[in-house]
Amino acid sequence: QVQLVESGGGLVQSGGSLRLSCAASGPTFGRYTMGWFRQAPGKEREFVATITWSSGSQNYADPVRHTISRDNAKNTVFLQMNNLEPEDTAVYYCAATKNPLPTSRVTAYDLWGQGTQVTVSS
Repeated sequence: QVQLVESGGGLVQSGGSLRLSCAASGPTFGRYTMGWFRQAPGKEREFVATITWSSGSQNYADPVRHTISRDNAKNTVFLQMNNLEPEDTAVYYCAATKNPLPTSRVTAYDLWGQGTQVTVSS
């Protein structure tokens, strides 16, 4: 069973950048499609980005400002976020699914981390 731990969140000014990391434990990390989602107060959890196990396919809600990558040798997936806006303020979650497609559906992911807070000030 893969366990996920996010890091890299924090407080950043509007226009700034952050790089989130998600460290996974377990020997089968490379078999999972990995995703990033976020949830703002009072809102539903929403898709941010996903990457298949081979990094061959990626999918984004905002391909201009976000880049997802993974290092299977280090069991880590990353989310680079640029030009952040106050509307990006949310708890960001890392998630894993055995679905081989770069799915954006929240319900497709059955493993979740605890989340990391991102706050963007204006």
